[in-house]
Amino acid sequence: MPRFLVIRLSSMGDVVLTTPLVRCLKQQVKGAEVHFLVRKAFLPVIEHNPYIDKKILFGNARRELYKNLRAEKYDYVIDLQHNLRTLMLKRRLGVGHRSYAFRKLNLEKWLLVNFKINRMPSMHVVDRYLETLRDFDVSYDGKGLDYFLPSNVSLPFELPEKYIAVVIGAKHYTKTLPAEQVAKVLGKLNLPVVMIGGPGDRRAGEKVLERLEDPGIERMPVNACGQLGIHQSALVVRDAHAIISNDTGMMHVASAFGKRIITVWGSTVPALGMSPFLENGLEIRMEVEGLRCRPCSKIGFGRCPKGHFKCMLDQDTDAIAEAANAV
Repeated sequence: MPRFLVIRLSSMGDVVLTTPLVRCLKQQVKGAEVHFLVRKAFLPVIEHNPYIDKKILFGNARRELYKNLRAEKYDYVIDLQHNLRTLMLKRRLGVGHRSYAFRKLNLEKWLLVNFKINRMPSMHVVDRYLETLRDFDVSYDGKGLDYFLPSNVSLPFELPEKYIAVVIGAKHYTKTLPAEQVAKVLGKLNLPVVMIGGPGDRRAGEKVLERLEDPGIERMPVNACGQLGIHQSALVVRDAHAIISNDTGMMHVASAFGKRIITVWGSTVPALGMSPFLENGLEIRMEVEGLRCRPCSKIGFGRCPKGHFKCMLDQDTDAIAEAANAV
């Protein structure tokens, strides 16, 4: 019975994107036992995944962690983080040639970000993850991403019968549609809106509400930012009629549920390989074309390096709303 350790420490979207690999590995390698190493903050993403036999938390007690991992005597390590930290971890485990790491394509990303020279392969990061399993004759099964909700997840409020979920936050500012732009979109939507985001997005949600032009009490969006855990936000996404999202983790959760997503792209670009992993036609992509400064980063910045933030401020809010209304 081969025992595998899959490593992806962060972040939420990246962990969601590992789920096809985990599923295919478990189902296609006879007798495979799959363990997954992840940071505590992102444990909910894989917490109820039936294809993972053991979830292991990566935290501060490293000496104890390394001791416990060595005791597992892994046959193979699949490193989907592939950085200095995981290199050190693998050396401590002594796995050597029994370790497989995905291609990060750092040079290609650097060329795209700094010189706008696109040498990125036309393949999604999910496919690059799966490349690590070629020696085991594992191939993609065509079943998309996974997200497994616990049966007891509930919300502190009642959802509208039919609504649009709007993911207003992102880890980095330059991937976030500003509040005034979000308000313009929301003012043109035909359905009720539930805004979701992390604790740091609560004030942004309030700013959106402040900028709305008298929507009326019946059409006032629900600002759920900062009120929900990962599973609760995923539930809002699962039951939504459509999703409007920045390039962020909840966008990939929406992909796992096969939702129609209107994606809004700022400093990052889909060519970096992290677009929604969906069937054709389920994503409607919104980008400001012709900006020579895009992409300015592979992950985003805390402020616009050029100072103008045209990639978000020049977004066509009418087109975003029109696309959501047409779903």
